[in-house]
Amino acid sequence: RWASVIRVFPEVVGDDGPAYSSPTTSGNTRITDAQRARAEGRSPIIEPGMQPAALTAVLGLLLAGGAALGPYGLLLPLVLLQALTAAGWFRLNGMWPARQGIALAFAGGLVADGALLAVGRENAAPAILGTLGAWVLLCLVLQLRSHADPDERMYGLMATVASAALTVIATGHLGAAPDAVVVGGIAVAAAVLAKALPLPGPVSVVAALLASAGAGIAAGGLTDLGASGAVLGLGAGVCALVGLRAASYDYPSRFVHMTAGIALPLTAAAPAVYLLGRALA
Repeated sequence: RWASVIRVFPEVVGDDGPAYSSPTTSGNTRITDAQRARAEGRSPIIEPGMQPAALTAVLGLLLAGGAALGPYGLLLPLVLLQALTAAGWFRLNGMWPARQGIALAFAGGLVADGALLAVGRENAAPAILGTLGAWVLLCLVLQLRSHADPDERMYGLMATVASAALTVIATGHLGAAPDAVVVGGIAVAAAVLAKALPLPGPVSVVAALLASAGAGIAAGGLTDLGASGAVLGLGAGVCALVGLRAASYDYPSRFVHMTAGIALPLTAAAPAVYLLGRALA
């Protein structure tokens, strides 16, 4: 039976039968890119790529368009952003399934949205900070009731608090001036698309920041911010790159890229949009 094999591949058959090479992961179609990178000892930083960047850009434009329509027009894309943030952060930390934690973090974002709509944009900071404080306390109480071992309980507490904090902070888009949200959403869209281009690392960062500043100028011309939109666009772009870097860390899976990779650039930009929007108004 081995005669035909010996004639075709004489070098892989010895006296005792066929010899096989060392196992490899490169030919396994079921292994993920993150698993392959980890197995091969490559960098733990895996950027989301163009598809999540395009979806981030779409969501940023939806935020910008919703802000132009009013607070209730902004609410739907904001809720979607908060849902992606809550789910993506838990998966980024390797905690899955974590339905209760995700639901708790997402509920914090919804409560912050409702509180802000109730008290008005002029009281956005107390509404956001008050909800954040209450949700941190709630997360702490719920984790103290857990029967898990101390290390797992602490890890779950940190992930839940961080996820809830990010989800609540995203409400900053709702509390910011509408013109600032328009400029910030467009600037983040430009930044993530530029960062996804196949350029060397430092060059892609510079290109992303220039794109965000340029988009800020262009969007500022459509609003009352004018040329000062460049400052807001640059600030939002810097924060977006920080969020994108976080979503790229520790061999992220495709699910992380399609949740945290989409949401974190916009979520991280919320404080810049809120603060710079008020400062430049």
